[in-house]
Amino acid sequence: MHKISDMKKRTGSCFACSILLLMLGSLSSCNEGEEKPPNIIIILSDDMGFSDLGCYGGEIRTPNLDELAYNGLRFTQFYNTARCHPTRGSLITGLYPHQAGMGGGGPNQRGELPGYQGEISNHALTIAEALKTSGYMNYAVGKWHLTGQLAPDGPKGSWPLQRGFNKFYGTIMGAGSFWDPGTLTRDNTRISPFNDPEYPVEDLRDFYYTDAISDNAVKYIADHDPSTPFFMYVAYTAAHWPMHAPEDEIKKYDGMYDQGWEPIRKERFKRLVDMGLIDPAWGISPAEYKGWEDEENKDWMIRRMQVYATMVDIMDQGIGRIVKSLKDKGEFDNTLIFYLQDNGASREGKGAGSPVTPENWESMAGNPMSREELQHNMIPEYTRDGRPVRMGQGVMPGAADTYVSYGMEWANVSNTPFRKFKVWNHEGGISTPLIISWPDGLEAPGEFRNQAGHLIDIMATCIEVSGADYPSEYDGHQIMPLEGKSLVPAFRNENIERDFILWEHGGHCAIRVGDWKLVYERTSRPFVVPGLEDWELYNMAYDRTELNDLADAYPEKVEEMDRLWKEQAIRTYILPRYKSK
Repeated sequence: MHKISDMKKRTGSCFACSILLLMLGSLSSCNEGEEKPPNIIIILSDDMGFSDLGCYGGEIRTPNLDELAYNGLRFTQFYNTARCHPTRGSLITGLYPHQAGMGGGGPNQRGELPGYQGEISNHALTIAEALKTSGYMNYAVGKWHLTGQLAPDGPKGSWPLQRGFNKFYGTIMGAGSFWDPGTLTRDNTRISPFNDPEYPVEDLRDFYYTDAISDNAVKYIADHDPSTPFFMYVAYTAAHWPMHAPEDEIKKYDGMYDQGWEPIRKERFKRLVDMGLIDPAWGISPAEYKGWEDEENKDWMIRRMQVYATMVDIMDQGIGRIVKSLKDKGEFDNTLIFYLQDNGASREGKGAGSPVTPENWESMAGNPMSREELQHNMIPEYTRDGRPVRMGQGVMPGAADTYVSYGMEWANVSNTPFRKFKVWNHEGGISTPLIISWPDGLEAPGEFRNQAGHLIDIMATCIEVSGADYPSEYDGHQIMPLEGKSLVPAFRNENIERDFILWEHGGHCAIRVGDWKLVYERTSRPFVVPGLEDWELYNMAYDRTELNDLADAYPEKVEEMDRLWKEQAIRTYILPRYKSK
């Protein structure tokens, strides 16, 4: 069994093999007798909080992820970029999102500045493009969300197959129905869930997107030639709105949330403390919800969280099938698996506006869609069989004819113990679990790693363990140097040497240097460059829940970190978008 201490020897030989194969004009597997570098799987879930998983203090049933965690490593201070598309741009390139062209409001909001293009920059290399230099086959399944090129017959320069992947099954846009997802695509061809010969579905009720992602990942593994390593990017849309799940699965959570949000949040905090994932001295952030006794629509609120938990549960079941497929092929021990989340839990009230009643919808039935007709909409007007899609308070989520989020109150529970939500750069917006499994490469299964890390580190880690090259030029374009640091030293519980971690999204800004974190909450438009008086300052070692602002006590530290943020914001293309005060 190969452990992390043998890694340099292993990856060095495979890297040499790769260079030789490149000289011979081939990118096939290493020569006979050479050890194959590890397969790599990155699993990314969508709009989930720090404490949702069982192994991070949650009550949701996630036995498969829990097993990976208890036999692998759990990172306690790992960060994303607070929203779906910048996280994906950063994760897949090893750069800060603006460097990858993915700053701003989303892929459909393109700007003139290089940091806000809404497409992956040609000056950024994807993990798939990099790993091709070591003979990897590359697969992507699930949510892409890295392009505004959505038309089925339009340009596809930023689609997965044009950015290094050999096969792709998933959705190009950022959200949609789990029963009939918009922009569903196989390779470069837009498809309907019901006209795909590679994943046939007879009954409309038998398609569920989370299962489809898992099943196609399993098929790619089963069909893969084991003589070559593979990289797989598995990007679930669970548990992003809408709250959709099969009724028989939802029933498993009957009664779980009947007591309301406050007891669930307190129980999560206690488990986090008991597990050792957080310091009880930090305390828990203030609740951002009214008392359960004041909630007028308890049944609706319970149902929203019940469906959310079910969505996470079904994702975990699919991850279990992926792990089983690796074990069936004898590939599990030599597969490096990362699991993480794209941002903190979302407080968005999608589909939770003014109350509606079923009578409002009875006269709105439309014509059924054919099995071949493409679904283009993020929010379908009608289900495939012609029922109007219902939104609003009191609409019980789960079925295909509903479209409802789970709301701020439950998002506050999901982010226990941290402040704020998706989009913000406070800890509730940017903190994610990171589970790492690699039986052949880890010597301390079940341990925590407290080193601060960021999405940009995943690419650097993949480069090191694969022995791949990271070129300065690719496909005629100059490539920006990697921003991230390899997590391999942290596997051995050694320090990750870095100067800072940087954030900006939607005008919210932050920078972390060692244990110090400077954070700014945007409260106005247009976006402005934060002044010295705008920042909050926290020491993460003593106050990671950000309850004790030290900005007035340490003005020199604020000035020093403010200067660093602005210097790096210019270098990484965050600025000059902002206005000066």
